[in-house]
Parts: sequence; structure tokens; C-alpha cells
Amino acid sequence: MVRIMGLKAVFVWCIWLGLIQCSVGGRVRHYRFDVEYMMRKPDCLEHVVMGINGQFPGPSIRAEVGDTLDIALTNKLFTEGTVIHWHGIRQVGTPWADGTAAISQCAINPGETFHYRFIVDRPGTYFYHGHYGMQRSAGLYGSLIVDLPKGQNEPFHYDDEFNLLLSDLWHTSSHEQEVGLSSIPFKWIGEPQSLLINGRGQFNCSLAAKFINTTLPQCQFKGGEECAPQIIHVEPNKTYRIRISSTTSLASLNLAVSNHKLIVVEADGNYVTPFVVDDMDIYSGESYSVLLRTDQDPKKNYWLSIGVRGRKPNTPQGLTILNYKTISASVFPTSPPPLTPLWNDFERSKAFTKKIIAKMGTPQPPKRSDRTIFLLNTQNRIDGFTKWSINNLSLTLPATPYLGSIKFKLNNAFDQTPPPVTFPQDYDIFNPPVNPNSTIGNGVYKFNLNEVIDVILQNANQLSGNGSEIHPWHLHGHDFWVLGYGEGKFKQGDEKRFNLTHAPLRNTAVIFPYGWTALRFKADNPGVWAFHCHIEPHLHMGMGVIFAEGVHKVGKIPREALTCGLAGKKLVENGHY
Repeated sequence: MVRIMGLKAVFVWCIWLGLIQCSVGGRVRHYRFDVEYMMRKPDCLEHVVMGINGQFPGPSIRAEVGDTLDIALTNKLFTEGTVIHWHGIRQVGTPWADGTAAISQCAINPGETFHYRFIVDRPGTYFYHGHYGMQRSAGLYGSLIVDLPKGQNEPFHYDDEFNLLLSDLWHTSSHEQEVGLSSIPFKWIGEPQSLLINGRGQFNCSLAAKFINTTLPQCQFKGGEECAPQIIHVEPNKTYRIRISSTTSLASLNLAVSNHKLIVVEADGNYVTPFVVDDMDIYSGESYSVLLRTDQDPKKNYWLSIGVRGRKPNTPQGLTILNYKTISASVFPTSPPPLTPLWNDFERSKAFTKKIIAKMGTPQPPKRSDRTIFLLNTQNRIDGFTKWSINNLSLTLPATPYLGSIKFKLNNAFDQTPPPVTFPQDYDIFNPPVNPNSTIGNGVYKFNLNEVIDVILQNANQLSGNGSEIHPWHLHGHDFWVLGYGEGKFKQGDEKRFNLTHAPLRNTAVIFPYGWTALRFKADNPGVWAFHCHIEPHLHMGMGVIFAEGVHKVGKIPREALTCGLAGKKLVENGHY
């Protein structure tokens, strides 16, 4: 979205978002979000999608550092609960507003309204999405941008900006996908039918049919189509900031703009040492800012493309057009779209990822950690069902949110036995598991407040055959330092290779096939936090763990967050509310 200037434009913007109150430079921004299903044609075919205030994707939120967001979310879904997670916002002092059902709050029931109230304390490119069932797959997401306070400048120059929210789309409902994942025999959701850029894509036609080998007809938009691409309008010889967020449910993506270089300057809300690329990989849960200089022939238009990486693709590229305003936006580029790199060229993916290092001045990681946890992710079976497990436990969330259970010592609300902190050292990560069976669990890793924790994420072979998938892992409530990546099984001595001088701060990091990723974070944010694979069906199948720290320091939790399970009953009985 191009930055809107002027008081009149700000007022129009507030009305469009459904703001109850909005003032320029105001410290509190009030929003009203009605979550509902609706019929839309995001890829030129009609589907049921989830949206907010009649919009798909949901309204973009824009605020300044230090602002308080007050979002009144009303569930208008009729038959199911909902919550929204504010991805990348640490929720310092407001862990109940993290938006994770059964972890930080109860699901919001049909007809109920829940108030999310929290401070956005750092600038950056973020987004929000559903965190109940597979509602992100159904389309519950939107952008969240936090600007520096007025009078402060970014450490890089740009003339204007636009926003790209990337997602994937299936023609089967999220409910049907859930049932397939929880069935015997197991039914995988398959690859998405379409890739969307700001909620728009094309399934039954191609923008580039005249340039590529395809049986699809050339798209012929006659005006008003929901699936028409959102053209990016630019002026020659300017520098644009492109804010990019991936809220895909499955797809890892590669983004390129034909004939243009991209300079990466921000990752997950943190500045990085700028570096130049022709294209970039973006995994689910990641966000970036890149700078683009419009220094090409102003008498031409150019493709912006996204394509699938990391999985054998069965989904066409998502496309839109970079339009130099010196010519008509209806003029097609004169060459084919950029080629997406081979899906399994992991060395290319690793090379890009390893270029991301912290900008000078970024806080450095503590030199030592207090604890190390090794997390092995494996595909397993439980009573015939296909699941993902961590250290042989597949996460199943309890009926009572952990935040209330731990704060009020409801010890029978979840398994009090801590999950394993490592896995057998003789486990062969290069072959299917000898014993494919696993168990369910909902125990918690508990940390002392301000402990420094190392997490070694270890990838392994899939349940059968040969293969190991990419998994992007997202931590709620914190940023972590990415200390390094490695091939094969992590072994003693690998810690000597950790990057302790310019490790990037992120909230999402990828584990490559048959490899490991080392993270370090400080447990300095009282609350209960999810740490999980951001691929929606993988989380649904159990690929996640729960971290808790300093819960005794959490202040009064709003009653509406804890009205379900044992928490609601006990708190009323004991007169807490």
C-alpha cells in the first residue's frame, strides 16, 4: 500500500478500516473487526473465504511505535470459534493478547466480542492471521505495519513504498483439509491451486499466456474483477520500499521483479546489513523490506512474480505488473516472467538465507546460554493417524488455556511432566524411523525468567521413502538470534561455529532438509508462548511446543480471555472475577 499523506486521506483511511476513533499522532487506535465467511473470487473462481469487515484479505493496520491498538473482534462465523495472532508483535506485558487459542486465551465463540489491546513497541513489517484450526488457510489474515515515530528516519532512503501480502489458496475448504489430515487413511491437502498477491491471483487464465508454454488462455479483464492483479505503479528513477510478508499455509516462495535488483534491508521487523539479490526466497511466517530502484527503460512494464520453492510445485506462478507511470498499465511486459529457481535447489536457498546478518548496532546475543534444548521433528503414526512429533511427542492442545492454568496453578489442566529436552543420539536422521510410533502430549518447557536458552532444531527423514522437508519455525513473544545452520546431525563442537557477533534477530527461521538450525533467545517476556512450524497443516498435525516463563509476573488477565475449561470455573469459584 502506498503511504497515504494528508489529513483528509488519513481520515478516509480510518473510515475504510472501520476505526471508531483515529487521530493523527494519537496514542490509541481503535478498530472494529467482524470476522465472517463470505463468497469471493480471489483467483477468478468463486470460493468461500474468511474475511474481516467484508474485506479479503482483512484491512491493513498502520500504526506508529508506542501506539496502543485496541481491536474489538466480533466472531460472526455462526458455528466455530476464532482468534487472531498478531504475528511479530511481542506482546510485552499483554501475553493474553497474543491470539493463540488454548495457549494465551479461550477461542472467541460465535456472537462474542473480544478486545485485543496491546502496544506496538518496534517499527517493522508484520501481519496478522487466524490461529484457530486452519483458519489461516481459509483466508483470515491481513497486514500490520508499524512506522517510526514522527521525526525519526529509517537507516535507508526511499521515496515511497508499497506492501505485498503473499498467500496460497485451495479450492477445497479448510474444514475438508482438516478432516483429511485427521483421517485414516491420511489424505494430504495437496499443493495449492493458486498463489495470491494481496489476495488476488488467476487460476483459469494466465497473465503471461502469450509468453509461456501453457494451455491456459490469456486473462481478459473487463473491469471490476476481484482477481485482476493489483498493479504496482511507480515513477522512473525513484527508490521504493517493498514490504513483503508471507502468510502462506504451505508454500515456500521465491519473489523476483524482472530486470530489477532488490536490496534486502529488513527481516521480521529487524534491520539487516543491506545486500543485493536478483530474487529472494520467502518462507511462511517471514517478512522483509527490500529496496527497488526504478532505473530500467521507462517505456516498458515489468513482471513481479512469485513461485513455489522447497516442494515439487503444482501451482502456477503468481504474477502482477510493475507499471512505470510513463506508459499505460495495460501494456504487457515484452518478455516472459522471471523463472522461479528449481524447487529443490536448496543450496541456492541456503546461500540467500546465510546472507542475512544483523545491521551494525543490533543487540548481540549473550555469549553463553543457560540451557540447551534439542528439538527433533519427525513424521510418525499414532493409532494409525499420521502426525508430526517433536522428540516423539505430538502436540495436542488442552481445553484450558495454558496462561490461566499456570498462573492459577490448575495442575490437572495439562500434563505436568516436562517434554524431553533432547532425543536419542543414535537416531538416524537420514532414514525413515525404525519405530514410527509416537504419542500425544501437551506438557510445557518452563524457563526461569531471564534465562538464556539455546534451541537446536534438528530435521530428519520423513515417515517413509527418502525425503526431508523445509520447516519454517516461528516463536511467539520473542525475537531470537539465528546462530547458524548446519548439515546432517548436530554434534558436539558445532557450537564453536556459532555466529555471536552479527547474528540476525528474527521471529521465524527455517530448518533445511537433513540439517539443523541453532537459535538463542532470552526468556524475558512473562507469559506462555507457542513455538511451532508455520506450515499450517504441520502445526495441525502436532509440530509445535509450548514455552512458559515468569507467568507469576503476569498482571491481571482479562476475564474474557479465560472463560473456558477449568480456568473459567475455578476463577469464578475463587472470586478472582
